[in-house]
Amino acid sequence: MERTRIARVDDVKLVRRGEQVEGTLHLTPHHLIFCHTPPSVEKEHATLGSQRAKPRELWITYPIIQTCTLRLAHPTSHLPSSIRLRCRDFTFVCFCLSNEKQARDVYDSIKAWTCKLGRVDKLYAFTYQPQSPEKEIKGWDLYDAKKEWERLGISEKDSDKGWRISKVNTDYRFSPTYPALLAVPSAISDNTLNYAGRYRSRTRLPVLTYLHPVNNCSITRSSQPLVGVRGNRSIQDEKLLLAIFSTSHSTPPRLSSSSRPLSRQSPESSSSNSPTRDIPPDLPDPETLEDQMISRTSGEEGPKVYGAQQHNLIVDARPTVNALAMQAVGLGSENMDHYRFATKAYLGIDNIHVMRDSLNKVIDALKDSDITSIPPNREALAKSGWLKHIANVLDGASLIARQVALQHSHVLIHCSDGWDRTSQLSALSQLCLDPYYRTLEGFIVLVEKDWLSFGHMFNHRSGFLSSEKWFSVENERVGGNDNHNQRTSLGTSSSGAGHAIENAFLSAKGFFNKDNNSRESFVESDGELQPYDQSPSPNLSKKSLKTSKTSSKDSTTTSEKTPHPPTKVKETSPIFHQFLDATYQLQHQHPHRFEFNERFLRRLLYHLYSCQYGTFLYNNERERVENHVRERTRSVWDYFLSRREMFINPEWDGGDVDDKVRGRERLVLPRDGECRWWSEVFGRADAEMNPAPTARITAGSQLGSHARNGDSRAAEHAQDVPSSVLTGVETADQAMGAVPPVKSTTGSHGGVGGNADVKIDGGKGGMGAQLAAGMKGLGIGNGGAKGPGLRAKSPGRLEKEMEVEMQ
Repeated sequence: MERTRIARVDDVKLVRRGEQVEGTLHLTPHHLIFCHTPPSVEKEHATLGSQRAKPRELWITYPIIQTCTLRLAHPTSHLPSSIRLRCRDFTFVCFCLSNEKQARDVYDSIKAWTCKLGRVDKLYAFTYQPQSPEKEIKGWDLYDAKKEWERLGISEKDSDKGWRISKVNTDYRFSPTYPALLAVPSAISDNTLNYAGRYRSRTRLPVLTYLHPVNNCSITRSSQPLVGVRGNRSIQDEKLLLAIFSTSHSTPPRLSSSSRPLSRQSPESSSSNSPTRDIPPDLPDPETLEDQMISRTSGEEGPKVYGAQQHNLIVDARPTVNALAMQAVGLGSENMDHYRFATKAYLGIDNIHVMRDSLNKVIDALKDSDITSIPPNREALAKSGWLKHIANVLDGASLIARQVALQHSHVLIHCSDGWDRTSQLSALSQLCLDPYYRTLEGFIVLVEKDWLSFGHMFNHRSGFLSSEKWFSVENERVGGNDNHNQRTSLGTSSSGAGHAIENAFLSAKGFFNKDNNSRESFVESDGELQPYDQSPSPNLSKKSLKTSKTSSKDSTTTSEKTPHPPTKVKETSPIFHQFLDATYQLQHQHPHRFEFNERFLRRLLYHLYSCQYGTFLYNNERERVENHVRERTRSVWDYFLSRREMFINPEWDGGDVDDKVRGRERLVLPRDGECRWWSEVFGRADAEMNPAPTARITAGSQLGSHARNGDSRAAEHAQDVPSSVLTGVETADQAMGAVPPVKSTTGSHGGVGGNADVKIDGGKGGMGAQLAAGMKGLGIGNGGAKGPGLRAKSPGRLEKEMEVEMQ
C-alpha cells in the first residue's frame, strides 16, 4: 500500500458513452474498483420496501490501462478535474472528481501501481488465488510438447516419418528463446544443428512446428539467415533445409489426383480420377494466380493439378525492402543459388512499428468513447489500414496452407527474428489445416506451442510493466510540467473539438443501461536494442532448471530480484491481437467449423493484458522456467476450462471431416474480400463499424472487390493498391516481382526496391503470357515494367522504410 496515496474517494462520477453515474472509487494494489448503485434500482427497492440494493462494481486491473490523462480543473471553468483512462481491451472511461488534490492523488496512485512496479513478479498473477471450480482445474498440464509431437506421429523412439526429438536445447543454452524440445529431421545430428544454428539470427534455426497427418509435409519455422553484404552461406544450414524438404520423399513427388489421399477419416475420398474434385470450388482468382507464380518459377509447365506438383517453399514474411535493410546490417534473406531445391516467396506483411501505428489510428477513431455516444469515424477507421493488415496475414496463411495441403509441399516460414509475423503465419496456417486446432483444447495447444514455446516476446510486445510515456497531465499550472498537453505515442491528448465535446457531456446528466447487471459492466457484458536472448547465467545448469514440485510460491531466483527495464514503447505491438482478430475472421466466415465462440477470443485478449494469470508473462519458455511461473501462478486456461459452457459455439459441427462433402473438408481457407471489423472487441455495435455488405476488404487493399466488378469510383482508388500479399517469387534461376539483390553480380534479381528484371517466355499454351497478365492483376510487376502495386521507390522513401525496419 506504500504506492497508494489515497485508497477511497466518494462522490466520484464515472462517464462513459456520454452517460454518467455517481459512486465510490477504491484503489487497491492491483485494481481500480468503482462501486455504484443505479438510481432506478434504488427506487425499485425503496418502492418494494426490500433491503438496500447490492452495488454494482467495475473492476479495472492496472496493467490493462493503456493511457491515463489527468485533466485539472481550469480556473475559468466550472468543470471538475477528471482522469481519463483508455484500456487495452478498448474500454474508455472518465472519472470526475470535484477535489483537485484528490484527483492528483488518484492519478499518482494509478501511475505508481501501473508503471513503477519494476519487476514482473510484482504483477497480480503472483498473488491471485482462484475460487472453486477454477481452483480444481490444472491448466498448466494441458500442453505437453511430447504428447503433441506424438499426436502428429513423432516420438523419441520412432523415426519412421523422418523426424526425431532433439534434446540439444534442454538447458536453453543452445537457443535461449526456443523451446527445450526441438523436432528435427532424423538424418541431421545435433552436431550439425550446432553449426547450422550459428547461421540463423539468435540461433533460431529451422525446426518443425507442424506435420500434416495425410501427406507428411511439414511447416517449419526459423529466423532470418546471417547473409550480410558479403553473401555468407552455411553448408550445414543448407543441409538441414534439404533434409527437411526430403522427409516426405517416400511419397512420389508427382502424385496423380487418384493416388492422393485427402483425409485420414475418409481415405476413399481419394478414389476419384477427376482432377477437378481436388480443387476447392470457390478458390478465388488471387489464390490461383499466387499458386501459378510459384509453379512457374519452379519450372513446371502445362496444366496444373492440385497435389500433382511439389513446390517446397521458403516464405519470407517481410516486404522485400525490409529484407534488404536487414542484409545491410549483416542479416538478410536466403541466396537461392544455395537452395536450388526450393522456391522463395516474399510476403508484404509489415513490421511491428507499422502494426502499432495502425492500431493507434483505430484508437484515435474511437478516442472519445468515454464522453460521447457518437459512432466512430468510419473514414478514420478505413485510413488506419487495420483490415488491410489482417487481410494480408490471412492471405499469407492461406498461401502456406494451400502449399501444404493441396501442393503436398514443405514450407519454411521466417521473418526477421521469427517470433512475430512467423508466429502469426505458422499458427493461422495450422488453424486452416488441422480440425484439432479448431477445438477449444486444440486452440489452447496451438497458442502454447507456436506462441509461448517458440518465444513470442509477450513482455516486450504487450508492455505489462507499462510506461510513464502513457501518462500525461493537462492544464498543469505549476512548474511548467513537461507533460503539458503532450501527445504520447498512443495519442493521449484530445483535440480542441474533443475538449469541447468533453465539456458538454461532463455537464450533462444521465445514467447507464438499467439492464447492465454485470460485475464488470463497463468492461464487458460478461465480465535502443537490447539482446532478447541473453544466455543464462554461467552457473545455470540443467538441475537448476528442473521444476521442483515442493518449491513454494514464495521462492525467488536471482533474475526475479533484478528490476526489469521499463516498457519500451517502440517495442510494443498488437501482434497477438492481430492473430486473434484473424482467427475471428475465419470463425465468422466458417461458423460451423470452430468449437469455441467469439466470446472466447475476446476474453483471451482481455486476459492477455489483465496479468491475472501467469501464462503470458515473460518472453519465452526459458524465462518462465527460471522464474517458476508454473508453480507460483495460475494458468489462464483454468479460467476458460472452468467456464467451458460459456465459450462453446452451439453451431459447431462436431469436427467431423469428410473431404467428399462440401463444408466438412479438413482444409478451411479465408474467403477473399470478407475481412470485417471485430466490433465486439472494440465495444461497439456491429452497425457502427461494419457498413452494409457492399465493400470487400482484400489482402493489400482497403477497397475490395468494387474495382474487380467494374466500379469506376473504387477502381480509381484501388488502381495503386495490390490485391495480393505475395510481392515476389524467387528461385536460383529466375525471379518474379520485386526481390532484393542477394547476388554480388547484377542480373535477374533486380535493383533496390524496384522490379526484378524477369524474363517470362510464352511457355506451353501461352502460360508465360497468362501469368504475366495475372501478375499485373496481383499488382506484381515483371519484365522491367512497373506494375501498379510495386513502383520504383524514391531514395528518400526507400531510406525511410529501411529505417523503420531497423528501429
